[in-house]
Amino acid sequence: MTAGEEMSSEGSSSSPRRGNTAGGSKEDRPRSFGTAAKAKCWASAQVVPGRHPERWRKDAAGNIVCKRFCNCQGCLCFEYDHIIPYSKGGESVAENCQILQTRVNRFKSDKEAVGTDQLQQYACDIKFSDRELDVIEMAVYGDVIRLGNECRCRSVAEMLGKLKSKDRTAACKLPM
Repeated sequence: MTAGEEMSSEGSSSSPRRGNTAGGSKEDRPRSFGTAAKAKCWASAQVVPGRHPERWRKDAAGNIVCKRFCNCQGCLCFEYDHIIPYSKGGESVAENCQILQTRVNRFKSDKEAVGTDQLQQYACDIKFSDRELDVIEMAVYGDVIRLGNECRCRSVAEMLGKLKSKDRTAACKLPM
């Protein structure tokens, strides 16, 4: 039995998996994560306390990321990362997926067993306050959803008094 076959026999466990690279072709192994794997990966990432879990998570290094900022280059941006790199036989399955801030993922590249301390060294130096995250969430989603503190943006027509919103959620009190 080859090393690849040994690892693939562990495929039923919840640990990251290696593909059977001994006899399989590249067509047998998708390079990117599917929608279901991405959904499970996002759901398994650490929740940001006080923030909506479908919008905000912490990556494997503890950095806050926004779901709408996937595959971009900013400090709140992230990518879906293969824990065991694809180039080293890692499969594109939920068990081998983690979210990583984009710049951290670029550092990790095709390295295996990179510790949290190492990942944190490559994280963005900017840390956002709750207020700043509220403003970003308002700009990106049009509302802020925090446990017990929901609000929405007023439309221009609503601000000019030409329209009354049917949305019962209170309009935000963020500075204009």
